[in-house]
Amino acid sequence: MPIQVADLVKMAHEDGKRKVLINTPRFHAWLHVYPKPGDMDDLHCHNADQTFYVIEGECTMHFPDGGKSVLKPGMVALITGGSFYQLENTGTGPMILMGNRSGPSEAIQHINYETRKDIKQLSPEELQRVRHGRMTPTAP
Repeated sequence: MPIQVADLVKMAHEDGKRKVLINTPRFHAWLHVYPKPGDMDDLHCHNADQTFYVIEGECTMHFPDGGKSVLKPGMVALITGGSFYQLENTGTGPMILMGNRSGPSEAIQHINYETRKDIKQLSPEELQRVRHGRMTPTAP
């Protein structure tokens, strides 16, 4: 179907997780859902420019220099590829964002700040630590 219409708020509340909305050779977009306050990802960047539009909740973007920006519904982050950031749900309920980039999602790298590696290249142990915000070695 060349045109689709989606109710992103309904979709986010029903599915409660990230969902690809469109993925073509020229463009991809997704619904980003962080269900609980305090949910966050790792500090990372991508090899492409992107945007995040806040649909619901509050998103705090953290930067490597300690700075941050707070985004509320109706606000958008315009991110140049190679810029490191971390997303955190700092609201009182779910945080719902729509993200998009040019090109297909398969061409995108997710480069962790501490390892400076694409997470697709990390060992299972490194990936586990990245996903839980602990890149320091864990005890055996």
